[in-house]
Amino acid sequence: MPTIIGYHNITKGAKHWLTSPKRKEFFGSLGVTNIRTFVDPQDPNRVGLIMDVPDLDALQAAMQSKAAADAMAFDGVVPESLVILVESKG
Repeated sequence: MPTIIGYHNITKGAKHWLTSPKRKEFFGSLGVTNIRTFVDPQDPNRVGLIMDVPDLDALQAAMQSKAAADAMAFDGVVPESLVILVESKG
């Protein structure tokens, strides 16, 4: 199960983003586990996640869905700022 890092900007503040139930609801439905959240101490409107993803293809497809767009909008995620890095064992 690969681990991924995702980071992006937010518009509704770190407290709102950190306490939102949408992340767990959306990613949990995909079998994603071990979700850990991070906030940039120099810019609290820049946040990130580390999580274990059982199926990268399913995650990529789900990220294009209306459910993903709705969750990101609720959380204040700036979609065009999203960067996803996949663990490399090379």
